[in-house]
Amino acid sequence: MANEELRKKFAAKTNPMRIEPAKGTKIKKIIGIVSGKGGVGKSFVTGLSACAMNKEGFKTAIMDADITGPSIPKMFGVSAVKAVDEDGLIIPASSKEGIEIMSLNLLMQNETDPVIWRGPVIAGVVKQFYSEVAWGDVDYMFVDMPPGTGDVPLTVFQSLPVDGIIVVSTPQDLVAMIVEKALNMAKMMNIPVLGIVENMSYMKCPCCGEMISVFGDSSIDSYAASKGIDVVGKLPLNSEYAKICDKGEIESLDIEDLGSLIYKLKNMSDDTSNQ
Repeated sequence: MANEELRKKFAAKTNPMRIEPAKGTKIKKIIGIVSGKGGVGKSFVTGLSACAMNKEGFKTAIMDADITGPSIPKMFGVSAVKAVDEDGLIIPASSKEGIEIMSLNLLMQNETDPVIWRGPVIAGVVKQFYSEVAWGDVDYMFVDMPPGTGDVPLTVFQSLPVDGIIVVSTPQDLVAMIVEKALNMAKMMNIPVLGIVENMSYMKCPCCGEMISVFGDSSIDSYAASKGIDVVGKLPLNSEYAKICDKGEIESLDIEDLGSLIYKLKNMSDDTSNQ
């Protein structure tokens, strides 16, 4: 344990852009959820991942870094942060099952108010979500990042001690090219890729249970194998999921398709940490 603490301190010194968490905060693992493009269900996978690890008995949290398109609060049925503590730190909102959540929408007067900010301002807010929020003790923090490889993902990778990323994809061939951009960015930033989750991978016929490939046959397994990356989940296209998330009840979902992801997260070794 002492060696691990020394290694973390050394890593922080070698990265002058690294910021420190708020006073009294201890986060063991930080997992970024990324995608090369929008509309693939990245926030959904973020929410499910946090719920899954929470059900496994770990203290989990979500930092919604998708500043201009936040959807995490609605999925969890939370609408405002709790308060500010005596040190001036924001106390994050808590879901029904105790998942700590911080999102810009929790600070807005109206959830539909647009955020018309330039990149550097947005990146600054992401840093504040890490350094000025009283997260407390957290086993796994999931960071829901905006799509692409712009200011916010760069800020997260440079400023936060990210232990690994999960890449979210869909079955279309076009997505493979976009996914590779995210993978290449992670490689350039020396961030481990924990695996790929394919969302909308299939649909089950409500009458006979047949598996239907709505977007055609997926090549995710062969693609991931060619990159030496694990496929850690394949999620179905299911309209009921959308309805449940719209009602703020994502924590009621129990999806077996993320078993490989849960195993991967539970067995992350300390040597994968960048902290």
